[in-house]
Order: sequence, then structure tokens, then C-alpha cells
Amino acid sequence: MSRIKEWAVKCFRDEANALLDLIHLLTDDFDKTVECIYQCKGRLIVTGVGKSGHIGAKIAATLASTGTPSFFVNPLDVFHGDLGMITSQDIVLAISNSGQTDELLRFMPYLIERNIPIISMTGNPKSLIAQYSTFHLNVAVKREACPLNLAPTSSTTAALAMGDALACALMEVRHFEAKDFARFHPGGSLGRRLLTRVKDVMHKDNLPVVPPEMNLGEAIIHISDGKLGLAVAMRDKRIVGIVTDGDVRRAMQHSRSRFFELSVEDIMTRSPKVVHCETKISEVEKMMNQYKIHSLLVLDDKGELVGIIDYFNCMI
Repeated sequence: MSRIKEWAVKCFRDEANALLDLIHLLTDDFDKTVECIYQCKGRLIVTGVGKSGHIGAKIAATLASTGTPSFFVNPLDVFHGDLGMITSQDIVLAISNSGQTDELLRFMPYLIERNIPIISMTGNPKSLIAQYSTFHLNVAVKREACPLNLAPTSSTTAALAMGDALACALMEVRHFEAKDFARFHPGGSLGRRLLTRVKDVMHKDNLPVVPPEMNLGEAIIHISDGKLGLAVAMRDKRIVGIVTDGDVRRAMQHSRSRFFELSVEDIMTRSPKVVHCETKISEVEKMMNQYKIHSLLVLDDKGELVGIIDYFNCMI
């Protein structure tokens, strides 16, 4: 390993050890913080200066996207009108590694006077900010990963991880699920899969439908023309089975010369998997994985065939 890579490995190890050390620093204040934020009727206001501010902005964004209304306020702007953003129903999360940041200390009396709960995240539980807080989260690190022990490295990683821990705990308390996450991320691929319904992406034109009495030689043509790798066997508008190109290949292998004597009903699956047209794509993916299949027949409220959805339709 090169000397340069060794520096990277040392940084990784130093920061990883700093995170593991946080486990022993957790107190009842973490439980109380989660409960306080969960019961909050307003919003969580996150604030910090410099590198702590950057970390605070990320924590606020993570919390907001996981069910906790929150946003970041730069403490430098607080004294120029932004104090009006903070209401009596809000909570403030103040981040400062030293716990002595002047910009934070200057507006804490205002918060205390209005009985606004203050959650501090510092590396010094004896600092003024920690002492003035309602609850304190200790993110102390033994040293920075920086070779000079000066640049915020391990300390900012610890603060970021504590913020993630808060978000994860609050998700559990709120019973926050993937569908809830999708509501806050409608533009992402996860949001599309969780919000899109079968009817929005299914194949619905020129469906490969065949009678169960059709001989396999002719059925192959319908399967090929349908370009879905299957044909639906129907009698009197009622689904009686499904035959796939895999079924056809296996029939050819086993029947040999008798293949063209067989009909669709001789090899079809008589209880094909179906799904309602209003089902979400995320549920379709689960069914396909569970049953190890790549296509589902789509039914409407009357139980009639209205489409076919396959694995590729789910890749949105």
C-alpha cells in the first residue's frame, strides 16, 4: 500500500473510531430529545456556524425528508430579522463543537425567555451552550483525523452521525415507511416506484390472448407477436391460464415429435398470478421477487383482463 493510501486508511479508522466512541456518550438526553422533537407542534430549527452550519443544514434536510418538519437558520442572520421565523411552538437544535460559539450564545437568552426548548450538540458537556440547553447531545471526539489535529474532521463526522441517529430514531417512533418517504421524494426513482400504479405503465394494447384449445404451433406465433414472452388463455372472456415461452421450450424438449399435437391447455399454468390495475409498482416488484416471475396479468374491478405488466415496466 502506498504512503498516500495509508493516510486515507488512517483517516477512515480515526473517524470510524470516533463514531464508535459516541455509543458510550449516549445518555437519557438522547431519549428525551427524540421524545421532545416527536411531540413538537411546530418545527425543528437547526443552527450552527461554519462547518457546524454545513452539518446542521444536512441534518435539517435529512429530518425534513423523513417526517420531521425542520429547516436550517444561519445564526448570523438571526439578529437581522430571522428571529421572526422562530415561534413559541418550535424547538432549536444548536450545533457547536466547542460549545462556546458567540453567535449562538447571543440569541440563546431570547429562546430561554420564550420557553423555547434548546437541544445542543457539542463536544463539551461543560460548555455554556450545553449548560443553557434543555437537552445536550455529547459528540466529543478524542482528536481530529486531521494530521494537525486542527481541521474539523472527526468532530464534524460525529455531529453528522448524531444527526442521522436522531433521524433514524424519529423514523422508528413515527412508524415512518417507504411510502411516506416517497411523498417527500416524488421526483426520485424511489418515489416514482412507490407512487406509480400498474395502470400507468402496463401493456394494454393488442394483448396476446389465445383460446386454450389452440395448438402450440399456432400459439408460438401469438407469443412471438405479443413480444411479452407469454400468451393468456381465455374462454368466454374468463382467464383460464397462461402459457410462457419457457413453457413452450420445456414442452418441445419433453414431447419431441408429439409437440405439435399438444394444445395450450396441455401445458398452461391454470392459476396465473394477477394484480389489480390500481396496485402500486412497489408491490408488483415484491410479488415478482416472491414468486420468481417476470410478468403479472392485470385485472380491473370486474375481474376482467385489462393489461399485462412485466419486469421492464417496473424499471421507471
